[in-house]
Amino acid sequence: MIPGPLDPPARLLMGPGPISAYPSVLRAMSAPLVGQYDPFMTSAMAETQELYRGVWNTANEATVLIDGTSRAAIEAAIVSLVRPGDRVLVPVFGRFGHLLAEIAERALAEVHTIETDWGQVFPASVIEEAIVRVKPTLLALVQGDTSTTMNQPLEDIGDICRRHGVLFYSDATASLGGNAFDADAWGLDAATAGLQKCLGGPSGSAPITLSPRAVEVVTARRRIEAGIREAGDTSSADFVRSNYFDLAMILEYWGPRRLNHHTEATSMLYAARECARVLLSEGRDEVVARHALAGRAMLEGVRGLGLTVFGDVAHKMNNVVAVEIPDGVPGDAARAALLADFGIEIGTSFGPLHGRVWRIGTMGYNARKDAVLTTLVALEAVLRRFGARVPVGGGVEAAAGVYAGAA
Repeated sequence: MIPGPLDPPARLLMGPGPISAYPSVLRAMSAPLVGQYDPFMTSAMAETQELYRGVWNTANEATVLIDGTSRAAIEAAIVSLVRPGDRVLVPVFGRFGHLLAEIAERALAEVHTIETDWGQVFPASVIEEAIVRVKPTLLALVQGDTSTTMNQPLEDIGDICRRHGVLFYSDATASLGGNAFDADAWGLDAATAGLQKCLGGPSGSAPITLSPRAVEVVTARRRIEAGIREAGDTSSADFVRSNYFDLAMILEYWGPRRLNHHTEATSMLYAARECARVLLSEGRDEVVARHALAGRAMLEGVRGLGLTVFGDVAHKMNNVVAVEIPDGVPGDAARAALLADFGIEIGTSFGPLHGRVWRIGTMGYNARKDAVLTTLVALEAVLRRFGARVPVGGGVEAAAGVYAGAA
């Protein structure tokens, strides 16, 4: 039997991502397709590059999209910047630090990690001590880790890396657009993200920006690789083993010569362009402030329900909060009831936090007052159903107070 047309249920996605996309992003994705070398297409690519320079707050010419989820951009950055045998240092404060370490291991790097408790971040001094000890080629550091909701400060890390001759890469998938990110001012050599969180789009396109120093690393490997291919020595450490994620080739595709590498994912390009356009039209600082306000409202709202917030709140991302599941409340069943009865999705967590916390997001299109208050009303009702004693209207009252105070 042939199924009918897609008819997804109405959902308010208030988890750690993906989130509900901006309506204009969904409209952009339905625009007609054009050929990959159509003047309209190449113009849209150039516009998208310039828009994301504004999003990243950078002058980097090498600012492009990777066709794939945010993990595709992470892999492209690491496999292109790291030679087999290079030392890579990964400070781990949540699940996604472990992901960076795994990808670096697959790139045949010598991976070194330092760890801190989930719910904490690293002081810059601790990272510098590890750099001095390990002497890495690359520091790979998550900015915002949704598994813990923590936002690692990056402001001082670039200077540390420069002093010690280390490339500095950050995964900003969960944080870009909802938290400050200043690629040039902070000395980033590479940074990657995805659309499905604060940027307010669907998963499937991944912005990346590379400093001139990083571009020189990937293009130098490209030049050396040409000689490797002629010699037939594919065991060389300079040989980039991925074709799809070879940034030197991708930059040539996005560059003025438009050398064919793959067929650009047209509808995702449209989505990425619109995500950036929406953000910059509102104003980068204004969007961060909107996320900060919605995040404060949700934080005080869950506290108003008597829930305990997980982690170091002083270093929490603007766009997601983790709350301890009350004793006696079945976490998964309560989340299922919230989805089935109210059409609202919140998240569970991973590793040591699995079954211990819920993660509630206020991102992109959903970083707004009505979404926050609706979620708190529904959460209160579900908590009561499962026997939790919570203040009547406490969540909405606390959150509304935050909004009133900001008016």
